[in-house]
This record gives sequence, structure tokens and C-alpha cells, in this order.
Amino acid sequence: MFDALFKRGKSTMNPVKIGLLGLGTVGGGTATVLERNAEEISRRAGRDIQVDFAATLDLQQAKKLGLDSLRLTEDAFDVVNDPDIDIVVELIGGYSPAKELVMQAIDNGKHVVTANKALIAMHGNEIFAKAQEKGVIVAFEAAVAGGIPIIKAVREGLSANRIEWIAGIINGTGNFILTEMREKGRAFDDVLAEAQELGYAEADPTFDVEGIDAAHKLTILSSLAFGVPLQFSKTFTEGITKITPEDVEYAAELGYAIKHLGITRQTEKGIEQRVHPTMIPKSRLIANVNGVMNAVLVKGDAVGATLYYGAGAGDEPTASSVVADIVDIVRAMTSDPNNRVPHLAFQPDQLAETPILDVDEITTAYYLRICALDQPGVLAEITTIMGNSNISIEAFIQKEPAEGADQVDIILLTQRVKEGDMNQALSRIEALPVTCGSATKIRVESLA
Repeated sequence: MFDALFKRGKSTMNPVKIGLLGLGTVGGGTATVLERNAEEISRRAGRDIQVDFAATLDLQQAKKLGLDSLRLTEDAFDVVNDPDIDIVVELIGGYSPAKELVMQAIDNGKHVVTANKALIAMHGNEIFAKAQEKGVIVAFEAAVAGGIPIIKAVREGLSANRIEWIAGIINGTGNFILTEMREKGRAFDDVLAEAQELGYAEADPTFDVEGIDAAHKLTILSSLAFGVPLQFSKTFTEGITKITPEDVEYAAELGYAIKHLGITRQTEKGIEQRVHPTMIPKSRLIANVNGVMNAVLVKGDAVGATLYYGAGAGDEPTASSVVADIVDIVRAMTSDPNNRVPHLAFQPDQLAETPILDVDEITTAYYLRICALDQPGVLAEITTIMGNSNISIEAFIQKEPAEGADQVDIILLTQRVKEGDMNQALSRIEALPVTCGSATKIRVESLA
């Protein structure tokens, strides 16, 4: 199946030789796309591109993919140290040994393509500094939103703009769960179990449902948008595990949908960098992105709001971005390293030290669900505390208690307020003898 890929040589120049690290879902998809579209890719790149060497712990998988004609190894360092390899494609994932392999490849003067958002978010500053020193490129389009070319859009397509904010659905698993909860009234645990059966969620779904995966991606987008070093440790992260069908229902009644968003925004005080469940008006396009699909909304001062939508994972969608990076590198291989597109959009010596704000410093509106005793005067006590904290209430719903119950849900929608002030008010409300347990708080964004 893949013979044409390894024998084709229409260009007068030698083929660019690729070393693949990992032949799993994305690795197999990358090989497939390179083979199927080889002629088109060669016409775009100006040279033939040849997969020459691959590392995998499952040699049988290589045979299943029709790659048994390749040079194969179980030791990925064999690939990064091979003098014939021009571009190393790292598709192993995780922090280690991925970092060691990428750094070794750079030390050997090889260009690198990676789909590893965790690696870039955590170690990208060090990796890019080494790449700059060695005059090589590290490309990472597939690290954020799979097949959506959002890195190129922010780094190049919107380079005339001062980016004001980015808001994105950048984890398909979480979006699938919230979609099912909204459309079918299902509980979180029930939908999560189905997501695992369908292969959308791992056996350990922590990275997806607690927002860590999205936080890796948002860290990258924030650096590209605002020209600051990668700072994953400062990204506020909150998962979706506490969202209930009742919250989804109340949000709809108020005209909102709940999405798990990554949001980064430049303010006068610094940069907001946060991942959390967010209520957004149902009229917004991004509120209607359902299932496992991803979408990223970018607001620039010149262009206005632009929306990028597509598959955020999967073998060929992600491979689409991997191969696009390979083509970009092939085009730039003979260029002066100082005239290439900077890794983080801004020239390395122009990265700013703008602070990342603590979540207590952000300002947004809030949805609150407060459990309280069903007795006169309760709402007045709660609103008095809100008023004393200068928190204005936009709307409220008070449901009738279930038959025989003495507790009721009070739903409040506030105007914009600083998170630290909201938390102090909630602490006082939760301490009232008429309230029961912790309040549920969901941030609300208009994305206007």
C-alpha cells in the first residue's frame, strides 16, 4: 500500500526523510495521509517527503498499517540519532521520554513536529530556546484542537491584530458529556461511562474532565495571542464533574448553554488564563458546537470575532495538522533561521513579562445555585449580603420544593463582579443557618 510513498521521487532534490516516533492512532493517520496525498503534498512542498524510519513498541501494528517495508525499531532514540532523518515527528505523548527525545533531536540538528500539548505547555520555553540556538524548527499545530489550524491562524493569519481574547471548546470529551447532559437530561457519571465505551475518554479520564488537557492547550494559545512565555502552572483549571442535570436545565431556562471553555483575555492588570465550565448565551454560535467537536473564538481589534470549528481529535484530522507542519518545515528548510515564523508568534527577544492574573482578580458574571430552607425571608437574607458586597442581581429563579421537602433551590444570575468579592459573599451566604451546603458557582460570559 505504501510503496509509492517510499519510491516516488519526481523532485530533482533528494526526498525529505521523516522519522516517526509512535505508530498509534495519529502515527498511523500521518502515514496514511502522507501516502494518499503524496503527489499533492509534493507539489505544495516542492520536494518529495518520505517516511523512512519509525519507532514503535508494537511491530505488528506496523505490519497492519502496511509499513513493514520501513526501517523499524523499538528504541525511539535510534530514530532521533539516525543521520539520514531530516524531520522527527513525535507522536508518543506525555512528558517523558518525549522531552528527552525532542531535545536530542534538536541537538542533532533535526527539525521536529509534535502533537504533544502537554510537552509544549510544560517545557516549550526550554524546547524553543534550544531550537533557536540550533537553527531548527519545532512545529506543533496538532497540539491544539486537532485538525483545526488554530495555531497558524493566531500566529500568522491574525498577526496584524491585537488579540483581545480567545475562548475555546478545546476538549471533545468534555463537550460530548455536556452535550448529552443538555440534550437528554443525563447525569454526568452516566455519560462519562458511555464516553469511555465509545473511546472518547480514557480509562482514567482525569485530564479530560478536570480540564487539564484543555489547560495545556489554552496555555499555548495564550502565549501565541499575547506574546508571553508559556506558563501552564498559572492557568486556573476547573473541571465539569460537579455539573448536574439541574444546572443544565436552569441554564437553559435562563437562555444559556453550559460549555467547558478555555478563556484567555488581556486586561489592563494582566492576562486571564482560565479553564472552567462557562454559561454562554444560546444565541452564540459556539454555544451550538456539540458532541466531540471543537471550536475556538478569537477576537482581534481589526478583524473582530472569528470562529474556527472542526474535529479536535482523531487519526486523520490530527494527521492533517501534523502533515501541514511537515510541509511548512520542508518549505522553510533552506531559509535563514532568523527569518522564519517565530515559534510563539512574537520574536523571541520580544516576549513580554505581562503577569498572569490570579483567578480572584478576574471579573465576570455568575450563575449561583443555593440550597436553602423553604421559609419566609431567606431570599431577602441572601440578597442583602449580595447588596452589601455591591453585587447586582440580573435574574433569579426560585423553584417550588419537592413534595414533602423543606429545602429549595434558589437560582441567581449576577452582573459582572470580581471573583474575590463573589467568593467572600458566598462564604457569608453559606454560613447562614438557612442555607444548606456549598453553593454551586458557574461563571457566565457573553462572548460579545
